[in-house]
Amino acid sequence: MKIAEVMTRDVELTSPDATLQQAAKTMAEDDLGFLPVGENDRMVGMITDRDIAIRAVAKGRDPTTTKVREVMTDRVLYCFEDEDVDKAAESMSREQIRRLPSRA
Repeated sequence: MKIAEVMTRDVELTSPDATLQQAAKTMAEDDLGFLPVGENDRMVGMITDRDIAIRAVAKGRDPTTTKVREVMTDRVLYCFEDEDVDKAAESMSREQIRRLPSRA
């Protein structure tokens, strides 16, 4: 089975210049635990609800002024649509990640 057969295609993105409050609101409205961060038609990072809680709120950062880029994970691992699901699952296990964006 290929990634294209199991992937989610309608993905919500956020900007690295969005505030944490804006990102959290999108997550709450769409019941998401993470958002890919995109800039200039390129994925530049990921932000999770845990990033917001641990890297910002726990450190006393203001969610109305702190930008996504300040707490996002900028190391983006991804797979390709034509890649086998088993290969992607192995990569996810090895890297200890739960979500893997796909590129065409």
